[in-house]
Amino acid sequence: MRSPLQTLSRPRLRASLMEDWGLDGVDCEYLPVGGGSYHWLVRDPAGKRCFVTVDDLDQKPFLGKTRDSAFDGLRHALDTARALRREAELEFVVAPLTTLSGETVQRIGAQHAAAVYPFVSGRPGRFGEVLPPAERTALVRMLVRLHQATAPAAPHVRPASASLPGRDDLQVALRDLEHEWSGGPFSEPARALLSRSATGVHRLLERFDRLAAAVEPAAGEAVPTHGEPHPANLIRAGEQLLLIDWDTVGLARPERDLWMVDTGTGDELALYSRESGRSLDAAALAFYRMRWGLDDMSIALRTFRSPHRRTEDTERAWLGLVKYLES
Repeated sequence: MRSPLQTLSRPRLRASLMEDWGLDGVDCEYLPVGGGSYHWLVRDPAGKRCFVTVDDLDQKPFLGKTRDSAFDGLRHALDTARALRREAELEFVVAPLTTLSGETVQRIGAQHAAAVYPFVSGRPGRFGEVLPPAERTALVRMLVRLHQATAPAAPHVRPASASLPGRDDLQVALRDLEHEWSGGPFSEPARALLSRSATGVHRLLERFDRLAAAVEPAAGEAVPTHGEPHPANLIRAGEQLLLIDWDTVGLARPERDLWMVDTGTGDELALYSRESGRSLDAAALAFYRMRWGLDDMSIALRTFRSPHRRTEDTERAWLGLVKYLES
């Protein structure tokens, strides 16, 4: 997230890093990067660096509806990432370091969870960036290997639900268009925007429901998927391409990943089918593309119907909502 976390103090974070990971006397520098999680660069007195991610469990509905269930979902996801790196030997997986007690993620109070990663020296990608052909090929081949790693992932990975986690938020917003929204500066603009687009959103939800029934994986079709293999979750480290942010990992049809690497030429999908031996379904690709947009919309509307301020994060959420509803 671009805006610093307001509900966890730096001393409390440092205390956890010392108690749970044995990282003593560290300096914590907040990094205004990414979306959905909060990040720090941590240096110990000897200059060794780590990358720390903190999640607000109230903001992770795709992992669980309560703080406890969200933490459990996060733990399973990061345990899966570690298994993919160690047992499946997928060198492109950036997996967390474990705590002194061997855990991949640590609870900090009731609301937050932290994970520590090795520092990767490289160049991160940007959301919306068009990858050059060689990197697109490399990414497709990474996904082929990931989708073949069912056995190493099996003890940890959970099914990635095809349902829309924020559907309740979206439907409440659609039902409440006649009343003022007073959460903050984007509340009323969001209500006006949704009012103009409400008919189209209802139709999208109807189509989503029709496709959902058709894309449930049959026995043996589900594979470990990353969920968000877009350029912002890639790091170029020398000649190597690395995949980060594994909280979205889950068992699903391969199309959950493949729609995101499809440039529209069909080249990436054809390469995946050749190298994996799997046929891809056009309806499933369309479903997961639609689900991504509806999920972003529901998160933005939940934010704007709740107390909020004008920040870089809410500005980005607003621009995303406008782009989606006016496209």
